[in-house]
Amino acid sequence: MIYRGLFSGFLESLYLIFDRKKISSAERVFLETYFPYFRRLPAPHKREFVHKLEQVLTLKKFVGRGELRQVTDEMKLLIGATLVMVTFGWKNFRLSYFHTFLIYPDDYYSTINQTYHRGEVNPRHGLIVLSWKSFVCGLTREDDGINLGIHEMAHALKLVHFILESGERGFDPESWRLYCEVRAGEMAKLSAAENSFFRSRAAADEHEFFAVMLENFFERPHEFFLHHEELYLIAFKLMRQDPRVWLVHRVLRG
Repeated sequence: MIYRGLFSGFLESLYLIFDRKKISSAERVFLETYFPYFRRLPAPHKREFVHKLEQVLTLKKFVGRGELRQVTDEMKLLIGATLVMVTFGWKNFRLSYFHTFLIYPDDYYSTINQTYHRGEVNPRHGLIVLSWKSFVCGLTREDDGINLGIHEMAHALKLVHFILESGERGFDPESWRLYCEVRAGEMAKLSAAENSFFRSRAAADEHEFFAVMLENFFERPHEFFLHHEELYLIAFKLMRQDPRVWLVHRVLRG
């Protein structure tokens, strides 16, 4: 496992040196227009973001499924940018264990559990699977705490932290311990149908809770902080970034 990881890292280094994808000025304009997180970053952080996004676009595969015959450069940019956003708190962290994105045009049917999916993560095969329609819906409204891209990247991030051969370790152990303690209480509230900041999906299991939490962490950081300061600050330490810095405070409604 160790040798495989070292060889994989060596190949990645060669790709980044000799076959690196470069972000054009037109693509930067596209990100400014359609990816709000990037637009809000100060100039030095934008340069860092672009550098990391170039790495992701160089090393990841983007494969269309179903009736999606072509994955456009714009689709790759938005999916890659979501990965970079979620992992932006780390200097070198790109979910290397997950090497391929499978993209369906809409919700897709799983023959394994015989139900329709909007997205999933397959650690056995290193896949992150997305419904493009649902992915775009998550981008068009950025203040509802529902974002498929963030949700599936969160699943991948959590899994990578505990997969030994991934070679990537993201979470501070003490922050993770505190998170698990607070999560248990919040999930109990959700299960008892008590008032919670998070939608009911977070009560399904610990994996869904983490994914829903990160959706709100990135899309509604001020509201999250006001409703559950302790958990937000733990998430801030886990993710090594504070989205409140980039996001102008929205006045709470209702």
